[in-house]
Amino acid sequence: NTTKEDEEEKQQSLSEEEVKAKIEEYNSKVSESGMKIAADGTYNGFIKVHLKLRRPVTVLSTEANNLGNSENSSAATDISDNRTSFYLPSEAVKQLHVSSTTTVREVIEGLLRKYMVQDNPLKFALYKQMHRHGQDLFQKLSDSEHPLLLRLLAGPDLEKLSFVLKENETGEVEWHAFSLPELQNFLAILEKEETDRVKQVKQRYVTYRDKLLEALQEVQNKPG
Repeated sequence: NTTKEDEEEKQQSLSEEEVKAKIEEYNSKVSESGMKIAADGTYNGFIKVHLKLRRPVTVLSTEANNLGNSENSSAATDISDNRTSFYLPSEAVKQLHVSSTTTVREVIEGLLRKYMVQDNPLKFALYKQMHRHGQDLFQKLSDSEHPLLLRLLAGPDLEKLSFVLKENETGEVEWHAFSLPELQNFLAILEKEETDRVKQVKQRYVTYRDKLLEALQEVQNKPG
C-alpha cells in the first residue's frame, strides 16, 4: 500500500520525462480538463473537491441569499454586521484550476474565497477519499501536500482518489475559535431547528389523537 511518505518520495524522484509520461497517460483517459505542462516545468489542471461540512459557515448575507436557493441549505442572519451563518448545500462539488505547486492550504483558501466564506481557513481540512474493498477511507492531507500531484499519480478515476473538504476535526469543538456573532448565529439556527422539530412532533400527535378519537367514535356509534 502506498503511504503519504511514499508519494512524497515519489514526487521528489519524478524526472521531467516521467512527469510528461504521466500527464500523457492521464490525458488519454479524460475527454476534457486534461493537464498541461508549462514552460518552467510545472503543470496545471483541474481537481474536484466535494464539500461535506456538518456545521454552518459564515458568509456575507448577500452571498448567502444567492446560495440559499440550493436544496439542503439554511441560514440565520446576524444583521448587525451583515454576516450569515449558513449551511452550504450538502454534497456540493467545486472544480478548481490549480498548479503542481499549489498546496493543500492554498486549495482550502481558494475554496473559501469562491464561496465568500469569512471563517478562519484553519477551521477546515482537506481529505483524500479512497474506495477500497467496498469501503470509503479518508486520510487528512497535510497543508504542504500538492493535490494535483496526488491526482496525477492516482489518475482520473474518482474511485481511487477524490478530495473532500471537511471540518478540521481535532476531537472536541474548539468554540474559542469562533467569533461572538458566529456563536450567536449557531444558536439561532439550533433554536429554529428545535422549534421546527417540536412543531413536527406536536402535529404528529395531534393527527394521531384525531384518528384515535375518530376510531373511538365509530366504535361507540356501532349498535350493541
